[in-house]
Amino acid sequence: MKPFLCLRTLATVVIGLAHFGLGAADWTSGMKEGSPEFKSMGPITFGPDGILFIADTKAAAVIALATGDTQAAKDFQPLKIEGINQKIAALLGTSTDQILIDDLAVNPVSRQSYLAVSRGTGPNAIPVLLKVSPNGQLSAVSMEKVRFSRTELHNAPADALVGNGDRKRNLRMESITDVAFYQDRVLVAGLSNEEFASTLRTIPFPFPGAATAAGTAGVEIYHGAHGQFETRSPVRTFVPMNIGNKPTLFAAYTCTPLVEIPLSDLKAGAKVKGKTIAELGNRNRPIDMIVYRKDGKDFLLLANSSRGIMKISTDGIEAADSITSPVGGGGIKGQPFQTIDGWTGVDQLDKYDAAHALVLRKSEGGVQVLESRDLP
Repeated sequence: MKPFLCLRTLATVVIGLAHFGLGAADWTSGMKEGSPEFKSMGPITFGPDGILFIADTKAAAVIALATGDTQAAKDFQPLKIEGINQKIAALLGTSTDQILIDDLAVNPVSRQSYLAVSRGTGPNAIPVLLKVSPNGQLSAVSMEKVRFSRTELHNAPADALVGNGDRKRNLRMESITDVAFYQDRVLVAGLSNEEFASTLRTIPFPFPGAATAAGTAGVEIYHGAHGQFETRSPVRTFVPMNIGNKPTLFAAYTCTPLVEIPLSDLKAGAKVKGKTIAELGNRNRPIDMIVYRKDGKDFLLLANSSRGIMKISTDGIEAADSITSPVGGGGIKGQPFQTIDGWTGVDQLDKYDAAHALVLRKSEGGVQVLESRDLP
């Protein structure tokens, strides 16, 4: 893979090497120098030339930050930081119960890791961006006099609580549930205020500036565990990859359908029907997904809240049957996978290099560990 070609870990593939022969493109075109303001921070993902895309869900915006982090990493060295949450709390002058690591992204060129962190709890939490070097050094990323650009979502949910009792929630906080960079655009999953609330957006990059409706598509899927079609459940995590030279997005939803969507379908105003190719078990929330290649084959690696780490085969995935009938009793159906023993308590996952993943996991006593692991 060309290092900057993807985002949240597009591992293979790439139809794009020809398109990305755009290597001479000015990816920072339109950026200004200043201090970007954030109401929240995360999800995050890398694009070309060390540009970090940061979702501000509360503001319903995506900020492109030119980190200047473009020096290629040297030979691989394992990374393991015990008590990363304790070290972050000490760096920020607070306690571990006052921080939350919202997302993790690895710069595929430098192998420096970036953490989107909330300092404090509730609506007054302060977003902070931290960097972890391959030798384990932790530092805060300054937001003073940086180059950045910003785009806002034109039809995000209102920033207000809706619902009653235990079901009350602020849908604005799901305006962006995952982001990725692919070829020359930023892909954004989340909720809108439209009838088809589940939305996938393809935003040209460099950003056009003002909020744009370009490539904003509503998405409908069949949810086997619920036995119905749904348009209001957002994608939780996704990856783009090529299937038979066809750019395709694989998206995982809560409870846990795995859905295939051709990227060519994501056009402004489109109502897209995704193809459910697997039901991976109910009472579960997908956390992160990456693509990688091993022994000549491509795999999806999906981290989950309650069903462990799943290694999903892509063999025959282009011809997978569409699930259109109920899958009851918490059952599974469709594309084959195996659960990886020993990978427990994973809160965040990203690709570290061609042979390794980087995981943030829970250990005993609430201690969190950031470590590289061999891809299974």
